[in-house]
Amino acid sequence: MITEQQIIDALSHVEEPDLKKDLVTLKMIEDVKVNGKEVSFSVILTTPACPLKAMIENACINAIHHFVDKEAVVKINMTSRVTTKPSGNAFPNIKNIVLVASGKGGVGKSTVAVNLAIGLAKTGAKVGLIDADIYGPSVPIMFNLEGSRPGAKKVGEKTVLLPLEKYGIKLLSIGFFTDPNQAIPWRGPMVTSALRQLFHDADWGELDYLLVDTPPGTGDVHITLGQNFPITGAVIVSTPQRVALADTRKGIAMFRMEAINVPVLGVVENMSYFTPAELPDNKYYIFGKDGGKKLAQQFDIPFLGEIPLVQAVGEAGESGEPIILNEANPMSESFMEIARRVAQQVAISNASGKVVMAN
Repeated sequence: MITEQQIIDALSHVEEPDLKKDLVTLKMIEDVKVNGKEVSFSVILTTPACPLKAMIENACINAIHHFVDKEAVVKINMTSRVTTKPSGNAFPNIKNIVLVASGKGGVGKSTVAVNLAIGLAKTGAKVGLIDADIYGPSVPIMFNLEGSRPGAKKVGEKTVLLPLEKYGIKLLSIGFFTDPNQAIPWRGPMVTSALRQLFHDADWGELDYLLVDTPPGTGDVHITLGQNFPITGAVIVSTPQRVALADTRKGIAMFRMEAINVPVLGVVENMSYFTPAELPDNKYYIFGKDGGKKLAQQFDIPFLGEIPLVQAVGEAGESGEPIILNEANPMSESFMEIARRVAQQVAISNASGKVVMAN
C-alpha cells in the first residue's frame, strides 16, 4: 500500500532549481491523495510564468516512481501562488512592484514594459501597469487609449481612481491626465504628489505584479519610488551602443545606492541586431554585439534576453496592439520568454533577498 507519507518523503528529494531547496521544505506540495496505485497532489509554483514548470513536474513523477512505486499512476495539479517579500507591504493587495527603467531615452523601455506586462498577464497573473514617464507617457498610444480618462468613485470621503483595463492589464498613465500637445514643467514636489496619487488613490484590486514604466535617466521619479514604495526590483533596458551602456551603468549604480536599495532583476538588451526580411538567416550587429550581456556579467546580474531591431515591433506599438499579442510573430515568444525570466527572478528575490544569474 502506498501511503501519503511515502509520497511526501519522495518529493522531499525534488529540488526547486532556482530556490535550491526541496519542494516539501518550501511548502510547495499540497492536497496529497492516494487511492491504490493512483497518486495525486498539487505543486504550488511561485509564479504562473514559471519557466521550469515542465522540469519540476517530470522530476516529481520520477521521484514517485523511483522512491515509492514504479507502477504508480501520478496525477499532478501544477498551479501557482505568486510570492511577495516577507517584510510588511504598504500595499497588501499588490504582491510585487517592478520598475522598468533605462539610463538613456530612446532604447525601447516603454515597448519592453508594455509587452512584459501583457506577457505576464497571458500566463494567468493579475497585472497592472503604471506609466510614470512624466516626460513622454506612451501607454495611451501603445494601448490605443488616447483621449481616454479613468473613472472615479467615492470611498467614504475619498475619491478613488478606477484604472482602465485592456488586454488583461489594469492601466494608469500620467498621459491620461495631461494634454498631449502641452509641455508640463514638473518640479520635484509635483512628481512626488502625482506618483502618490497613482499608487495610493487608485483601486488596483489584487495584483500579482504592478509594473511601473519610469522616465529615462536617474531623477526624481526613481528616487521617490525607491524611497517611498516597497519595490520588489527593477528591470533595466539598454541597447548595445556604448553611449547607452554608459548611462545604463549609472542607472544600475543608482538602484544600488544605500538610500534607494532596489534589487536589479536583470538587463534586457533591445535592438540587439537587425535581420532583413529578405535575409531571415542574417544578423547585422549595427549597434555593437553583446553589450547587454557583458554589462550583466560586469554587475553579476541576470541577462534576461535580447530583442532584435524589427520594424513590426515598433509598428505594433504605434497601432495600439503590442507585438506580443500576435502569436504568429516570432517576436511574441521572445517577449514571453523575457516575461518568464522576470517572474523567475522576482520569485528568487522574494525567497532569498537577492537575484542570481539566470541559466
